[in-house]
Amino acid sequence: MAMQYTSLGRTGTSVSRLALGTMNFGDRTSEEDSFAILDRALELGINFIDTANGYGGAGGRGVTEEIIGRWLTARPGVRDDIVLATKVHSPMVDPGPDGDVVNARGASAWQVRREAIGSLRRLQTDRIDLYQFHHIDRHIPWPELWQSMEVLVAKGEVVYTGSSNFAAWNIAQANEIAQQRHFLGLVSEQSLYNLVQRSIELEVIPAAQHYGLGILPWSPLAGGLLSGPPKGGNARSSGSASVSAREKRADQLEAYESFARERGWTPASLGVAWLLHRPGVTAPIIGPRTIDQLESAVAAVDIRLGDDDLAALDEMFPGPGGQAPEAYAW
Repeated sequence: MAMQYTSLGRTGTSVSRLALGTMNFGDRTSEEDSFAILDRALELGINFIDTANGYGGAGGRGVTEEIIGRWLTARPGVRDDIVLATKVHSPMVDPGPDGDVVNARGASAWQVRREAIGSLRRLQTDRIDLYQFHHIDRHIPWPELWQSMEVLVAKGEVVYTGSSNFAAWNIAQANEIAQQRHFLGLVSEQSLYNLVQRSIELEVIPAAQHYGLGILPWSPLAGGLLSGPPKGGNARSSGSASVSAREKRADQLEAYESFARERGWTPASLGVAWLLHRPGVTAPIIGPRTIDQLESAVAAVDIRLGDDDLAALDEMFPGPGGQAPEAYAW
């Protein structure tokens, strides 16, 4: 398995075609296993690591960043070999009886500065290579959003900025205003994208391509639907909601799994490989819980899908019909 690399959006920085997602670290994956996954990812050529301030699950908010920070500290010299991404927006404290604690959630200049300091401390690093808005904050004007990021970039604490879960018009608004301020603006967009969920083909991908943002698909296997039949009670696809979703798509998933099996691929590898063949995609975010899951995902880099393969997958999992408005009008 030879890793491939590409530019992070319109920047000159090269990242692996797969990004290592770390949401399981500290929650469903122990610190020891997280270290092993990080080590193996580096060995396999992955140099792009994604996390968020609020990740940690049962371990507690911020725990995932802390695990990565301890891993970096235990691996002198590794920091400059990786592109490290995290996010801001999620609250870092539990909500009260009346909802979120005041100023806990969002991306005001005050919140961004506070959360950047916290992430840098937990990650035990001097910079965040890609600092992403985890969600659009509709209550904060873009001049304030960009001022906070401009300060972080000027201080050398952030290199690039990106978005996650943005609509196409959010991307356009953000980068038009960034250009007015002589600021680079967004260079990437994390969106829900997989064979099952292709809505971003309507407007988000065209907008990202126009403004030079690399698409970083999250949930590339649709929460485990595309990874094959559940193999154990701890598998993400073994929960009641996933079982119900599989039942509703039983014929479709059986055809998909047979398609992969006939070609000697695992369903998980095929799901990631399809994304690697999509226009505008920089790096799907894989979230392995085990080394085996990591290696299965990385195997996708070696899969070459021909036109017939892609057409067959389109027939199994129809998209919205292209970009708007032609997808639904003329």
